[in-house]
Amino acid sequence: MTASTLPENRAARPVAAASRRRQPAGRWFAETGWRHVVGVVFVVYAVFPIVYVLSASLSEGGTLTGSNQLFDSIDGGNYDALSGTAFWSWFVNSVQVAVVTSIGTVLMGAAAAYALSRFRFQGRRAGLTTLLIVQMFPQMLAFVAIFLLLISLGEVVPALGLNSKVALVCVYLGGALGVNTFLMYGFFNTIPRELDEAAKIDGATHAQTYWTIILRLVTPILAVVALLSIIATFGEFVIARVLLQSESNWTLAVGLYSWVSSLLEANWGLFAAGAVISTIPILALFLFLQKYIVGGLTAGSVKG
Repeated sequence: MTASTLPENRAARPVAAASRRRQPAGRWFAETGWRHVVGVVFVVYAVFPIVYVLSASLSEGGTLTGSNQLFDSIDGGNYDALSGTAFWSWFVNSVQVAVVTSIGTVLMGAAAAYALSRFRFQGRRAGLTTLLIVQMFPQMLAFVAIFLLLISLGEVVPALGLNSKVALVCVYLGGALGVNTFLMYGFFNTIPRELDEAAKIDGATHAQTYWTIILRLVTPILAVVALLSIIATFGEFVIARVLLQSESNWTLAVGLYSWVSSLLEANWGLFAAGAVISTIPILALFLFLQKYIVGGLTAGSVKG
């Protein structure tokens, strides 16, 4: 009985596969084909600006609006000219600000999320609600108040006044603390409390439990927060433009804007070349940490 049915099943599989391949084109498009069309449209929409900027960076004329033909001329003069500008100084400033902000965001956000997840104290629920409300307002809305605050603060502590990268990092840390703490809080809730109790029985303090056990288990969300922080601060323009005044302290976004801020002397070739180079570290970091992104963002939604 079994031996007779096996050949029939094997013969039926090619027939079923052939019937699926021979389905009408209209039915295939209604069920599956339209998804491919939408995917191709979105890919072209996302890739075209990148290709256009890359073509402009290799354009010999050094213009962005005048080069309508992609890769009409290929020349590396714009990239060579970057060495004669302050581009690499701006690049280093952006890397410093982004890395320090990322480290500070991870440390502060993780400590706050651990306290809110593990401890029960008065004002805890109100604090969580406040974080949820604060993260709804973009930091850009407060740049006038931040500007006036740093003017007054700079008279007392010059290192925290205007035209200071340290002050810029502090502003970024304050704006990112709410959303990142709330994001980490959900992930910390997925860590069983039995681990804390077992560590306490073994004689570990809260600090030892936090640094040696909890932080190792929440590595995915730490990587996600660090990546999002670097991406947000590396290319941030509005607050950096308001706070940083001297050219030596400019970040990459502010420096590149200075090349095209004047319509009469806009150097779009250098701007495009600098924009292409500035995407390389972010792209490399994203590819390196992409395995943590899905797990880090979805695990916190299971419990919390």
